[in-house]
Amino acid sequence: MAFYRKDPEMACCLKGLLDSFDKKGYPNLQENIAITCIRYDQQNPTPSSGYGTGWNSNKNFYPASVVKIVYALATHVWLQKDLIVESDELRRALHEMIANSNNDATSYILDLLTGTTSGPSLNEPNYEAWKIQRQLINDWLKDLKWPEIQKWNCSQKTWNEGPFGREKDFYGINNENRNRMTTDGSARIFESLMTHEMLPKLASKDLIQIFERSLDPVSRKQALENQVDGFLGEGLPFASKLWSKAGLMSEVRHDVAWWQAPNKNPMLAVVFTTGKKLVKDQFLLPAISSELNKFAI
Repeated sequence: MAFYRKDPEMACCLKGLLDSFDKKGYPNLQENIAITCIRYDQQNPTPSSGYGTGWNSNKNFYPASVVKIVYALATHVWLQKDLIVESDELRRALHEMIANSNNDATSYILDLLTGTTSGPSLNEPNYEAWKIQRQLINDWLKDLKWPEIQKWNCSQKTWNEGPFGREKDFYGINNENRNRMTTDGSARIFESLMTHEMLPKLASKDLIQIFERSLDPVSRKQALENQVDGFLGEGLPFASKLWSKAGLMSEVRHDVAWWQAPNKNPMLAVVFTTGKKLVKDQFLLPAISSELNKFAI
């Protein structure tokens, strides 16, 4: 059973939307896209109170930088449990990882959370111990017992060029151990943050603030990699409030977005796309969010 209540009307509209894109030059879109869309009927939603629908929403995709949501949330959980020590450097890394999608900051965060470091290949006993440590975030996710995330892998760093040494070994010969996530699970993770389910309210607010995006055109022009243009945020009304995390690399274009349009209740949407054509497409995600926003009440 999904953490949101199924809305047949939304499901019908979403299928119609995908069919319309199919006729507009996206013939294989329905195989190469996953969507979770949830609307809420109150200004301050509680966990699992939304109505929604999905498409391929339990299909695993390589998440690219969307995995940084998990690492950011895990960081605050670790802090609450006194497993790591808060510092200015940690705060700086968290901001850079989410606000600017910095991969070096992500590497630092993952090392801190798991007690591992990158480097040359290890001998077998040391490598086995290293792999156990690197699985700590996956162990935490499994302990949540959320069905939407049970087949995830969130143990890998994100890279500008690619892994080397023990990191390459950990990916596997055919990259079979790459990160993998679903849109339903991504939606539940982000909802848990935005509704203060996972963390105390003060800690949640500190983290939520890092995900906030400006829709101001001037600000967006000054930051070309603003995670709004070409993503879900671009399709929203100008006066909307937006919190999001995009993922983009040579194979995928993704976005996770929680927004509140003027005089509307919040909405949450996660869209994953894969394929070289869709990676370069800056029209599709804004067009989807523009249509999904019509579900807001």
